[in-house]
Amino acid sequence: MVLNFIQGFINEDNIAYMLIIAASLIVVLSYLFSVFSKKTAIPSVILLIALGFSSKKLFSIGVTDVDWLFPLEILGIVGLMLIVLEGALDLKLSWQRWPIIWKSGLIALLSLFINVFIFTYGIQIIIGNLDFLTAFIYAIPLSIISSAIVIPSVEGLDEERREFLIYESTLSDIFGLILFYTVINNVNTGEAAKIGLNVISNIGGTLILSVVLSYLMIIFFQRVKTQVKLFLFISVLLMLYAIGKVFHLSSLLIILVFGLILENRHIFFSGFMSKFLKEEKVKSVLSDFKLLTRESAFMVRTFFFFVFGLSITVAGIFKTKVVVGALVFLLIMFLVRWLLFKVIMKKSFMPQVFIAPRGLISVLLYFAIPDDFLINDFESGILLFVILGTSVVMAWALVHSKLGKTGRLRKIATVRSIFMGSNRKAV
Repeated sequence: MVLNFIQGFINEDNIAYMLIIAASLIVVLSYLFSVFSKKTAIPSVILLIALGFSSKKLFSIGVTDVDWLFPLEILGIVGLMLIVLEGALDLKLSWQRWPIIWKSGLIALLSLFINVFIFTYGIQIIIGNLDFLTAFIYAIPLSIISSAIVIPSVEGLDEERREFLIYESTLSDIFGLILFYTVINNVNTGEAAKIGLNVISNIGGTLILSVVLSYLMIIFFQRVKTQVKLFLFISVLLMLYAIGKVFHLSSLLIILVFGLILENRHIFFSGFMSKFLKEEKVKSVLSDFKLLTRESAFMVRTFFFFVFGLSITVAGIFKTKVVVGALVFLLIMFLVRWLLFKVIMKKSFMPQVFIAPRGLISVLLYFAIPDDFLINDFESGILLFVILGTSVVMAWALVHSKLGKTGRLRKIATVRSIFMGSNRKAV
């Protein structure tokens, strides 16, 4: 009925306006989801995915009616870059924060490798007669934490926990991309030493290039006098990111390093380098640049997860093999994570241990698997189940963190009132 009512207004003359109305409505709802998320700690990306999926059902959009791969890939690439930049511009560097940095990096690295190897054997068991390399490639997207979901979802946590999760999720993205493309680009390389050299040269070269480009961009950043310059810098960063990916570099490092140097310029432009920094000029436009980055990331994230919701099909999720396999993967994932936090963090690791969602980066890498390694027997429902499962667990952890203390206080107050009441009666 609703569909017929809406279709009555749509014709060839106004379809462009109807699309504008729909896109605007999605943005408005995304904003309301963000407000709701801050009040309840339920991640807004879950609501966006649900909105996309329910819209598909409501308007009867068939899975084969639209090829969702290309728009998802474009939105995912731009969104990942903007979200990492948004997170980097909120990070402060200091010796006091060094424990957070190295612990988050170590947990991200160990969690990635342990999960990849465990999931590799799990995929071989589920499918059967599958070679180790192919299973390994399919296991990588399942093992990477999505900074695209983490960064906007942890705004309500205290600064230390929030910074830890931003560092961990961003580094997990970087480590996962390096691992994925290292395996893909060295399939025919038989020598382990040569592969190791390729990885070291890739990371080292990208890191040096990132620092040099960041210094040059910041110096240029403060010399541009035209009114239109903020989108210019975002466009340059996007171009550098894309060029880096074409040449198989770890492009996210370029974005992360640029954001860190720009936000912590007093550290990187010290000594003789201080003469190249015009603090007043940088400071005058930095707040606007942060705002533009945040707004752009919000827009791209909104449409990525909405389109992702449109692309979801539940037909393959409820197969016994998919449900059991995904649940085992989730159990192993959080068990490994809990053990790593127990050993490395030792204390104060709630709710961080349950915040490890899979999302944007997992989808991008899943669709980036080369044709030579594509297998028909791999159930994409496993990936979808893991993405939704980790998001639900994260939502529970954030809600519990936000409301748990209040709930416990209420219980204590209730018990105390009952106890005091019983004492008065006894007297």
